[in-house]
Amino acid sequence: MADQKLEEQPIIKSLLEHDLPDLTQQQKDLEQEWKTRALKLTSLNLKAIEPNLAELDAHLTLRSYVVGYTLSRADLWVWGALRSNRVATSYIKQGLMVNLTRWFTFIEESNPWITDAVLSASAAKLAVKDTKEDEGASYDIGLQDTEKGVVTRFPPEPSGYLHVGHAKAALLNNYFAHEKYQGTMILRFDDTNPSKEKQEFQDSIVEDLKLLGIKPDKTSHTSDFFQELHDYCIQMIKEGKAFADDSTKDEMAYDRGERAGTTVRATPIASKRRDYGVEESLAIFEQMKAGTEEGTRWSIRARMAYDHTNGTMRDPVIYRCNPQPHHRTKDTWKVYPTYDFACPIVDSLEGVTHALRTTEYNERDEQYQWFIEALKLRKVYNWNFSRLNMVKTLLSKRKLTKLVDEGVVTGWDDARMPTVRGIRRHGMTVPALHEFILKQGPSKNVVLQDWSAFWATNKKHIDPISARYTAIANPDIVPVTVIGARDAPVTEDKEKHAKYSLGTKKVVFSKSIILEQADAASFTQDEEITLMNWGNAIVRKISHSINPLHLNRITGLELELHLQGDVKKTKKKVTWLSKDQELVPVELVVYDHLVTKDKLGPDDELKDILNPKTEERVGALADCNVAELKEDDVMQFDRKGFYRVDRPFLHGKPAVFIYIPTGKGDKGA
Repeated sequence: MADQKLEEQPIIKSLLEHDLPDLTQQQKDLEQEWKTRALKLTSLNLKAIEPNLAELDAHLTLRSYVVGYTLSRADLWVWGALRSNRVATSYIKQGLMVNLTRWFTFIEESNPWITDAVLSASAAKLAVKDTKEDEGASYDIGLQDTEKGVVTRFPPEPSGYLHVGHAKAALLNNYFAHEKYQGTMILRFDDTNPSKEKQEFQDSIVEDLKLLGIKPDKTSHTSDFFQELHDYCIQMIKEGKAFADDSTKDEMAYDRGERAGTTVRATPIASKRRDYGVEESLAIFEQMKAGTEEGTRWSIRARMAYDHTNGTMRDPVIYRCNPQPHHRTKDTWKVYPTYDFACPIVDSLEGVTHALRTTEYNERDEQYQWFIEALKLRKVYNWNFSRLNMVKTLLSKRKLTKLVDEGVVTGWDDARMPTVRGIRRHGMTVPALHEFILKQGPSKNVVLQDWSAFWATNKKHIDPISARYTAIANPDIVPVTVIGARDAPVTEDKEKHAKYSLGTKKVVFSKSIILEQADAASFTQDEEITLMNWGNAIVRKISHSINPLHLNRITGLELELHLQGDVKKTKKKVTWLSKDQELVPVELVVYDHLVTKDKLGPDDELKDILNPKTEERVGALADCNVAELKEDDVMQFDRKGFYRVDRPFLHGKPAVFIYIPTGKGDKGA
């Protein structure tokens, strides 16, 4: 593999974008030497790279870094080459080379940004793989004039966190710009409403896009163009293409033939101010710009066609007065353009060639092009794709904000929320999110997607990386005596996964074990059952509660080992844990959908569709290995399913695990 090819490895490329401390010339020379050595670690043949791994292991004796006393490109070359090589990574995780394993783990854990870089690189790589036509959607949609170059944009409003619908729009714009046509993608914040926008939301959007593997070539704000937009508004007024109007919101809706309260007008009519002259409108606009009390009553509307068959063409508002300070421009402006006015103008000014957006904007395309032509701007093409609609899911930013503000959820990253952060906290992996969205493609067909398909896609990605552990649920855990077990506890190393090499865990065998109440209650006298990962046993004694209120409760068992028994012939295979280990207290959390209705309508009231019970929490005791798990680890408890570590076991507080749905029938799926 050539030097250039090593640099093009997605993980290494992503790692090298991070700024590092300056090195001495001697250290820089050593960096280049290790870059060459890193090339020798790229082979998928273990025998071929094993001598190089041994050499690296010896070099790292008493060293924290490959070169010098701080993180350098040498570490990133080598670590990135190893992390990109599945054979090498699997070998390192076995811990056979102590120094190498220590260094490999230390580099990632002491530099949290490295994990983000790996996720970002993996997601970007998958975007190419999973959009091939033979795997699903077609991306040959016939965009016009692509030979002249393609520039797309993703224009979120910084008034909330990104949800799955935004993720689809961002991923498709990124795909067409960076994969399909090798063009340019702009991230533009549509910050035209100071009443709703916050820097917090803007920062979260940048972080979420990075997590999704989306790297815009340029970041801008509509507020960067406030002066130009203001000037275009003045131009429209002077050319008779816009006028000032003090109609109230309901009056405007009624005139336009839209619903105003409970009233709908059959035929649209012109606004009472439609014939306002240029001078009068300019004078009003000055008052709006000053933020006077009178100015706040007025807006500026485009003079299109008040009775047009397309409702979006009925003299839409293009400027409003809002004296509230803007989070970027502060008190500079008291007037702000509407999205419909700003979007086509800024698209044209920024060089956007194709405005890709959801089919909700179908009717607005005519309005978009009207502004382009009226202001004699460079042409921009429109292409609309279907919005991502999920069953039992709110994607209205207004309603999601209400859930957060009223404390129905704990925040925008609550695992029940359809935000990027929410579904990640629920256990969705970034590669799975990519695959699910990009397989749908840019089709215009609106389909209500089932969450079960979403989570089934995720399962394919988490199964190979999920180590297996055991947890016994409370309450009423049953103590068990195992006849035939050794007098002293025995600890053995067992594989964490039956199929994939994820390392080993400690399994303790002893006379004293515990079982779940439900399993114990299902046993009959002298029945042969299977203790998973141990062998068969025969039920010799069942003790019941003497409390008259709980006579069916099992208070103890005696099982006699029958290890020569055939595990294939037993009907009951149960999990268990030895009491002779440091059992870890855990809390298992299962979430359900926030709403009860599959397909939501615009008139649905939130209070009428909210699910009254969306959370179940169960206490349990887990095996000693669980104490080593870190936040965000994905794992599986035998017979319970996949979980994400929401809070690790620290300072004696129970670890918290969030259940990850895997398909049809699961809660939240």
